[in-house]
Amino acid sequence: MKRIEVLHVEGCPGFPPTLALVRSVLSELGTTAAIHEVLVRDGEEAWRLGFPGSPTIRIDGEDIDPSIRGAEPVLACRLYGRSNVPPREMIEAALRAAFLP
Repeated sequence: MKRIEVLHVEGCPGFPPTLALVRSVLSELGTTAAIHEVLVRDGEEAWRLGFPGSPTIRIDGEDIDPSIRGAEPVLACRLYGRSNVPPREMIEAALRAAFLP
């Protein structure tokens, strides 16, 4: 079973809409999967998790945005273009690749 994680920092304004978007896309794809919410509490944890900012979506440990891989970990909000919510198309493409044949 695939593991979906949404990593975030406390109070991140992008976390609730990102979580809702992941749930919505999964539902539209007809896929049921547990979504694990991971609260990143401090800089040490951010480094340990290789956390590039909040919110981050990972499927089986891989960030859905390949351009961010290898980025320095940070305990801060993350931007996707000018938004703190990843584009629906990015989420959908990643989930389709992971869950649909």
